[in-house]
Amino acid sequence: MRCAVLAVSSQGAALSRRVRDALDGDTDIYVNEKYMGAAPDGAKPYRRLAEYVGEIFHRYDGLIFIAAAGIAVRMIAPHLMSKLEDPAVLVMDERGRHVISLLSGHIGGANLLARQLAKSLGGEAVITTATDVEGKLAPDAVAASLALRPWPKEQIELLNSALLQGETIPYYVDESMPRAEFYSRRLREYKLSVHRMERDGFPTDGLRVLVVEEPGDLQKGALYLSPRRLIAGIGCRQGTEEQLIRRALDAACHSIGQEISSVSLLASTIVKKEEQGLLSLAETMGREICFFDNEALQSKIDDYHLKESSFVKSQIGVGNVCEAAALACVTSGRFALPKTKYEKVTVALIWER
Repeated sequence: MRCAVLAVSSQGAALSRRVRDALDGDTDIYVNEKYMGAAPDGAKPYRRLAEYVGEIFHRYDGLIFIAAAGIAVRMIAPHLMSKLEDPAVLVMDERGRHVISLLSGHIGGANLLARQLAKSLGGEAVITTATDVEGKLAPDAVAASLALRPWPKEQIELLNSALLQGETIPYYVDESMPRAEFYSRRLREYKLSVHRMERDGFPTDGLRVLVVEEPGDLQKGALYLSPRRLIAGIGCRQGTEEQLIRRALDAACHSIGQEISSVSLLASTIVKKEEQGLLSLAETMGREICFFDNEALQSKIDDYHLKESSFVKSQIGVGNVCEAAALACVTSGRFALPKTKYEKVTVALIWER
């Protein structure tokens, strides 16, 4: 998860370092320009918080405000779209005593992130999602953990309400879909009522969750969970052999709890369009590989405020390949794995929102 930490005070600026150290992914810190003296190395100044939040709101997977909750609410309110699209938003006091999951607790991962931060900072995670409070595993939380897209949104509230009333929601997995065994196994690990069968054998009434490749025609009472595309952006040295690239991609996938077969699409710079190792890997995997020119890559670098390598920029004209190329494949993406270095290879993994 790629996060932005926004501090509005000197104490918050000082705490932002500990917040960044507690997070696993790529994290940028933004501090009010008046308090940059207390900010950690690499922090970026802002002048007007409202303008800056508007610029970056949909460019990060999570926003963490070190501020009063009211400030955070007013900053994000104009930019909210949907629980299926909005980033995780947390707010915490400047001593790190309380870490509040404010927005996108399940699908955006805010509840999990709040617990992680609170544990690291020695504070308390404040979770108000009803199903979490009552100890119920909500279908949208299941979807988030397995990188599945829930649809339609209205069914989420209906099924969660039923859970809170003590009902058991059955899950049906289409046996013909790719990785059906993977999803069935993981759902059973959650102690859910799981049934694996052909799609035409699914029940057509009652509240239920249907795990399918594509939703198709929507049925009353059904929440559909479909796999999100996982995009792998890859950079490599000239002449890197397929086996080495595959080993790096396999390690990257396993680091996020996925198999290499879950990758839907490969991407890189147009400079690598004749790179035999990449082309061979795409052919072996049976996946399309997309190559992007510098203009397309730079556009994503600028949009997402991606970090650039001066060495890479001196070689090909842009300073970020794997992250920018993966993001260029989707209208909107969420980081599963930021740029990670392996032997002669860099990999970034992006979930399509």
